Amino acid sequence: MVATDIDVLAKVDALQNRYITALDGKDIAGWADCFSQREDATYICRSAENEANGWPIALMFDDCRARIEDRITFITKIWVGTFQDYRTRHFVQRVLCERDGDLWKVRSHFSIEYTFDPNRTQILAAGVYEDVVEIVGEEARFVSKKALYDTTVLPQYIVYPF
Repeated sequence: MVATDIDVLAKVDALQNRYITALDGKDIAGWADCFSQREDATYICRSAENEANGWPIALMFDDCRARIEDRITFITKIWVGTFQDYRTRHFVQRVLCERDGDLWKVRSHFSIEYTFDPNRTQILAAGVYEDVVEIVGEEARFVSKKALYDTTVLPQYIVYPF
């Protein structure tokens, strides 16, 4: 069933806004807080080509909650000072929200701009988010988030999640 309940849509949109605000603000702990505390919570970032061909190779593959937590440690402690930082701006448009039992399947288009050189902003990636969302009480969280980017080669090395 496609969501027509404005309350559900508002919670899903608020979750997506928290997610992109955390990423654009480099708040990696805030990014992880958008995910369910369930052990099976996942984040995958993969090219659309790999997804379409069933190839398991992914740019980022956090297949459980513990790996999502590990990503926080890598970005904030281990990799610090080893990469040239960049800023991002995410733009997201929800195009589908439908009930799947107790969960919601959400599909959104995204584009991400990045500024590496302060004199120029470029497109980092565009694609689709395929999300599974749980709503508990007044808050929604991702049970799984899959970022499928359209290009096969990205213009920059990637440190931050999509």
